[in-house]
This record gives sequence, structure tokens and C-alpha cells, in this order.
Amino acid sequence: MRVLRALAASVLWVLAGVLALLGVVLSITIILLPLGIPLLLLARKLFRYSMTLLLPRAVRHPGQELVESPEQQPRRKERSVIGRLKRAF
Repeated sequence: MRVLRALAASVLWVLAGVLALLGVVLSITIILLPLGIPLLLLARKLFRYSMTLLLPRAVRHPGQELVESPEQQPRRKERSVIGRLKRAF
């Protein structure tokens, strides 16, 4: 699955590069500027999407990878401290 995602990301990356080059060439000519700017924006979106395919999920969405919510973490620490005190005495 990882190889397939990397292959799709590389194909999208090459396609985005070609679209960006075409957008730059179209933007140089003033008459075709309205066609070049949307192509550059589309190329930027494709670059971004290809990079999200390459990155692992934990890097893309670090907040969703948390197992516990931040409110539960201090309670757990308090319980562990109380448990240690009880075991000590």
C-alpha cells in the first residue's frame, strides 16, 4: 500500500510540475494570463496533495493521533502519584 501511495504521489508531483511550467509560460504572455494563473493555482494544489500522500498520517494530523485528551492526562498523573504514596506507606 505504501508503494502504491508513493507511486501515485510521484505521478501527481510530475503532473503538478508540468502544469506549473505551462502556467508560467502562459502567464508570460499577457493575453493568456487569465489561463496561466488558474493553472498555477491548480499546480499548487496538486503539489500539496502529492506531499500529503507521501507523509505518514501521524505527521499530517498530529492532533488526531493522540490517544488521550489533554484533560485526562493530569488526572492520570495524579492517580499515579496517589498510588505511589499508598504503596510507599
